[in-house]
Amino acid sequence: MSTTEVRLLKRCVVIGGAGAVGGMFARLLASSGAHVTVADPAGDGITDDATAPGPALIAELSRADLVLVALPERAALAALPRLTPHLRPGTLVADTLSVKRQVTAALRATAGIEAVSLNPMFAPSLGLPGNPVAAVVVHGGPAASELLDLLAGWGGRPVPVGAEEHDRLTAAAQVITHATVLGFGLALGELDVSARELADLAPPPHTTLLALLARIASGSPEVYWDVQAAHPHGAGARAALATGLRRLADLVDRGDEAGFEAALDGIRTALGDQLAPHADLCADLFAHLPTRSRNEAT
Repeated sequence: MSTTEVRLLKRCVVIGGAGAVGGMFARLLASSGAHVTVADPAGDGITDDATAPGPALIAELSRADLVLVALPERAALAALPRLTPHLRPGTLVADTLSVKRQVTAALRATAGIEAVSLNPMFAPSLGLPGNPVAAVVVHGGPAASELLDLLAGWGGRPVPVGAEEHDRLTAAAQVITHATVLGFGLALGELDVSARELADLAPPPHTTLLALLARIASGSPEVYWDVQAAHPHGAGARAALATGLRRLADLVDRGDEAGFEAALDGIRTALGDQLAPHADLCADLFAHLPTRSRNEAT
């Protein structure tokens, strides 16, 4: 049964709590009655660098029930071995990295703590309710269970996965997705066609891709770089995307319409029982795209 009131996680330290992801968790924990300390050089709380914790941060770590690390990949991996020696036995350590192989290995090697590795599969600006959070339980226990229970109580959808499974799935769900949208944007540049020129005549699929491209372009480059550069399956995922494009080009270049139909049939088969619901979802998305007059577009 989910709850939104803390029972065990009464004192929490959020490393990187001035950022979007850390700030979201800090607010949620505080709303559930936890005493939350934010540690972030860019914040208003403790401004220690997590890789060199000073006396104030060490004091908070020593009495924390939960330490949540919401830092980029490289910084988080550097910080964890500097933070964990100051924790009491049974303290829960959580992270929010988008790649799990290295961080779960680091957490697995740390004895005496509980640990769960989270990956919110959405931008924090969208809010937690209804959105999935991948959860890799490294060292389970009552504190880890409470955090997952809190996520559900806040309206999120914790999805339990193993570390290897997480990285295999996110190579498709994140690496290929972002690479596709970024490749689309780079291709527009190669064609020397501007979004302004396309605004009047763009069909719904193109408008949707432009919206996705604008969302990525408006975000932090570091976030999208981490997804591409730090992912252990990133190179293979991008190679698979390139292979798919080459296969399409080959079919068209040699005039193989039958092969094109067979490829599309294979895609339908791969979608399986998700074909109809996702087709309906696309229709619903397109139906809700705002229409713009020429004056609004220009």
